[in-house]
Amino acid sequence: MSSDLAKMLVNDFLKTSWSCVEVLVRELVNFKGDEKKKVQFYCFRNGRMNDVVVDGSHFFLRSSVEFSNPQLTVEEVQGIIAARLLEVCGNYFCKNGLREADSRDVDQICELLNKPPQDVIIPFLLNTDEIEPDRYSMNPLKESIVTSGQSAFPAKSVKTEQLKIDENFVQKYEGSLISKDEVELIAHHLTTCDNNYMNLVDAVKYDQLEFLSQSFGISLFLCSLRMPLTTLEKEASDGFLHHMIRETHKDYNSVASVYTCMGRSMKNRTTLLTIPHSQKGYASKRVARGKIYFDGMKLKNVKVTYQTTPLYPNAIDPNDVSIATAEDDFSVEGEKLTNYNYKETPSSPQFFLYSLRSPENATLWHGIGAFGAQQLLGSYVSIRLVCAKGSLISNLDAYGVNTRVPLQFNLSPQHMWFHPVHRNIDASIGCIEDLKHLASLGMKVEYLSAYRNPDG
Repeated sequence: MSSDLAKMLVNDFLKTSWSCVEVLVRELVNFKGDEKKKVQFYCFRNGRMNDVVVDGSHFFLRSSVEFSNPQLTVEEVQGIIAARLLEVCGNYFCKNGLREADSRDVDQICELLNKPPQDVIIPFLLNTDEIEPDRYSMNPLKESIVTSGQSAFPAKSVKTEQLKIDENFVQKYEGSLISKDEVELIAHHLTTCDNNYMNLVDAVKYDQLEFLSQSFGISLFLCSLRMPLTTLEKEASDGFLHHMIRETHKDYNSVASVYTCMGRSMKNRTTLLTIPHSQKGYASKRVARGKIYFDGMKLKNVKVTYQTTPLYPNAIDPNDVSIATAEDDFSVEGEKLTNYNYKETPSSPQFFLYSLRSPENATLWHGIGAFGAQQLLGSYVSIRLVCAKGSLISNLDAYGVNTRVPLQFNLSPQHMWFHPVHRNIDASIGCIEDLKHLASLGMKVEYLSAYRNPDG
């Protein structure tokens, strides 16, 4: 059965997404990595974190899962399988030449999919650790997240000692957002995660990926990277993310340059480039309001206000909106940002800025256009084009930052996997009784050619 599912997916992927394979292969022909560079990842086995070090000679393909819910969703699984298909097919046809695939090619690709990534292209999961623990109203711990006062905390800071399964949530959403087995798995890892919410989420999802690898006949055990807060905490004060925050806040022109990348006017200056955390623990970008002030060309200060804010509903009940509870306001002196130190002034940079630190050479988005923000993708590309000109952020070569715009792939919004009854993409994978339903939906990935390097 598992080999049948893999073969179904490979055949459909080669039929509907062949243009993506062609783009990948052509990029690989001219790709030159840096074997001396070491990239630090991690994975989980049996509920415990293990470090993984990969050398920079590889071509890194980014996918992602969310810390905002411990259970794996159908969307997340689709993204991971798509990343493996891109990886294996890219490697395979780079070695064997671009040509129409026959049954022998499909069989060999399926064999490679059943093994962990091991060639030039390496897929990984970039897991954003500044996200709220229940952003999308689909976390079975949601009630205790709110009552423990952690709903506006970043996932990295959330402690599990006061968290417990929300029985009302389970009763309402069992079979659509969560399964009984997943509830039991989460409850188990609550007792073994050392009071660390991110470890809880990773332990649950890696356990599920191990099971799904057998079910699909595809190794889904990808290494992961936590950003930006884990990286900021670990790196020295002269590390790249610290340097990036200093450089982008250097003066009025620096901030204006970043605003231009975002397509925003400097008239109101209410979008903060990095969101300072409250001493009360709040760090939600959705909850924070701010304004940047200057004294002439010099950054004077940044005002921050945290206020209770509704976040997002799940796809089953549009009236069930998660909430981030927070009340605080304060100012951060400009010098704290122009001479930035995370330990003194913890903050969460905007994604398009901190993603410069990611090793990615290609990215896989989840439904950009229907479920994702095209404006974010525009900022993501623009900041790289600006940096490639040698302006805004200095010494990028010294930090090993590649300003070339990564290849942009996207799960086709019209072909997202969904629950067979409720048709929601945020259904947990445990709610899908027959995985053949998902495989029968196929796997269509598109290349976002509008967001490419000027040189092609």
